[in-house]
Amino acid sequence: MIAIAVDDEVLMLGALVAAIKESSDISEVHQFSSCDEALDFVKDNYVDIAFLDINMRGMGGLELAKKIRLACSDCKIVFCTGYEEYAIQAFKMHASGYLLKPVSAEDVQLEIDNIKSIHHKEKMLTVKCFGNFEVYANGEKLTFKRSKTKELFAFLIDRNGAGVTVAEIGVAIWEDDEDRKNQNYIHQLFRDLRQTLEVIGMEDVFERNNYLYSVNPNKIDCDYYSYLKTGKPEFFGEYMSQYSWAEETCGLLWKKM
Repeated sequence: MIAIAVDDEVLMLGALVAAIKESSDISEVHQFSSCDEALDFVKDNYVDIAFLDINMRGMGGLELAKKIRLACSDCKIVFCTGYEEYAIQAFKMHASGYLLKPVSAEDVQLEIDNIKSIHHKEKMLTVKCFGNFEVYANGEKLTFKRSKTKELFAFLIDRNGAGVTVAEIGVAIWEDDEDRKNQNYIHQLFRDLRQTLEVIGMEDVFERNNYLYSVNPNKIDCDYYSYLKTGKPEFFGEYMSQYSWAEETCGLLWKKM
């Protein structure tokens, strides 16, 4: 997880950063004594969790949290303060956690563990791209009606939220977008995919915007997406091995190693 720590008191900021670094779940922590600098960073970089002092100069922690949410909707907010009276305001913002100073490493880890637990419940769909492509719902391998339905879903996952047309899918899966039967068949695959996801209550993972089809990456736990954001888990050279069209992405991942 990538974290930021924001506090305009230098000593408190140092202690907070030290406590955060103790967590094995944190791969990076960036520290800021200015709300504006922290916000600029979030606008340009993905952040999993923000530890914010509430009573700071300038916009303050509560206002900063609102703006961070606008810039990075997935970012979890944990408020850190020496004043208990801010708790109600923090909870009204649906903060992920609330820590009283002085903050200890144990306190930080408890909040991270709680966030991980909630995150797991929110995202029931787990996708494995490294090696062979597989999909799991609540820990159980998801069964697709057709192998091509699974391949269609894999292709959408590979696109990482970018919309694709039926013709583009036809070129990738059959290397022939001229065959009208294939395009009609793709529409059947869309129906199969939606029905498969409906069974597990995850139909909103699959999205359509006019003639473009995509998945919502924010609703999926995926090793490929995690690797792009954090460099973890490790990539050992195999990506969706059963699909030839995935070789291009695999090559890009090799260059990233």
